[in-house]
Amino acid sequence: MKLRLAIVGAGPAGIYAADILQKHERAFDVSIDLFDRLPAPYGLVRYGVAPDHPRIKGIINALRDVLDAGGIRVFGNVNFGTDITLEDLKRHYHAVIFSTGAIRDADLHIPGIDLDGSFGAADFVSWYDGHPDVPREWPLDAQEVAVIGNGNVALDVARMLAKHADDLLSTEIPDNVYQALKASPVTDVHVFGRRGPMQVKFTPLELRELGELNDVDMIVYDEDFDYDDASKAAIESNKQIFVINKIFTPWREAQSGSASRRLHLHFFANPIEIVGEGGKVSVFRYERTEPDGAGGVRGTGEIRELPIDAVYRAVGYHGTELDGIPFDDRHGVIPNHEGQVMDDSNNILPGVYATGWIKRGPVGLIGHTKSDAMETVAHLVKDQASWWSPAEPSEDAVAALLDSRNVRYTNLDGWHRLDEHEKSRGVPHGRERIKVVDREEMLSVSRD
Repeated sequence: MKLRLAIVGAGPAGIYAADILQKHERAFDVSIDLFDRLPAPYGLVRYGVAPDHPRIKGIINALRDVLDAGGIRVFGNVNFGTDITLEDLKRHYHAVIFSTGAIRDADLHIPGIDLDGSFGAADFVSWYDGHPDVPREWPLDAQEVAVIGNGNVALDVARMLAKHADDLLSTEIPDNVYQALKASPVTDVHVFGRRGPMQVKFTPLELRELGELNDVDMIVYDEDFDYDDASKAAIESNKQIFVINKIFTPWREAQSGSASRRLHLHFFANPIEIVGEGGKVSVFRYERTEPDGAGGVRGTGEIRELPIDAVYRAVGYHGTELDGIPFDDRHGVIPNHEGQVMDDSNNILPGVYATGWIKRGPVGLIGHTKSDAMETVAHLVKDQASWWSPAEPSEDAVAALLDSRNVRYTNLDGWHRLDEHEKSRGVPHGRERIKVVDREEMLSVSRD
């Protein structure tokens, strides 16, 4: 028989799942349709990673090779739940894999988090990556900025805020983002983490990049580097922590520089309140913490304050509920057993699968989605007896359905047109590409 499979979400998780299934030693043919609510594919790689990460280009090239190899159809600008529903998928496919990721900010429950000048990192990342569904403007009017979090996203946000806009011209940064960053009056960016410098969640590569910023001084504080036994043991036993400590060393020894901007790293700082004045962020208040001897931290009762003009929370991402699909709102994931989606009674739902961040939560790097997809695909292949029995499995039926609903969907050829268009926009400026931001323009180019 021929498996007709729908994958909802055209980011790395969905594309990896399609690739793994195509290469699987299975006893049936497969036809895969990849759906995404955005007109362009690649998800997190295109809209969730800072544009000055050149290593991401290698991932994009690998994803492009999978799509261009044939055997996978792409339907962009198709919203699950409205343009196409779960009942539609059951009519046209034997199974579906959801790979919609986690795209909204996790909550931080402290007073003042909703003040004017308080932002979520996910929204800011979407803005500087040119996501078509966020406003074109961003209020970059702050001189002193706080970033709450100690993961890679926190460092991306801090770096983009502190970095001089002209140093981003070698990237695919949208023009409206470049102009806004160039006019930014920022002088100091402060990054706060609850635990110590040897318990951070970011990678050595992300940390090292901060020290390479042009005209930006790195500021760390000696009080944060009085290592306890657990930190010393981590340095000796963990290669990644060893490298992180090595990166910190010259920053600790450096004298205050003369750069026009400064990036401060604060550790042992637990956020407790954002204080406002006239409804706008004015002070970041936090409690000094200390190691608790068990790998965590405890409060010391010492409260500190820092005058700021804006604050960004980078404390994690959260998945979004999908129409008709079970959802664990606490963890922001689709409840599942190794990728097999489960209902509210913990029974496995036939034909419904999940992979990527919507399966396991927003942890791990992009490459980790490959092992995720392998696990999910393995179950899908074994579950052949419980697949759906589609009434209209023909490939033409899906396109006809979307046409009948006047869905302005894009396909792989359309993405190639948009890709070339973005590159051509960059040529007069000596840039590799200038990303198209407006959804209507993306559709116009893709559907030309």
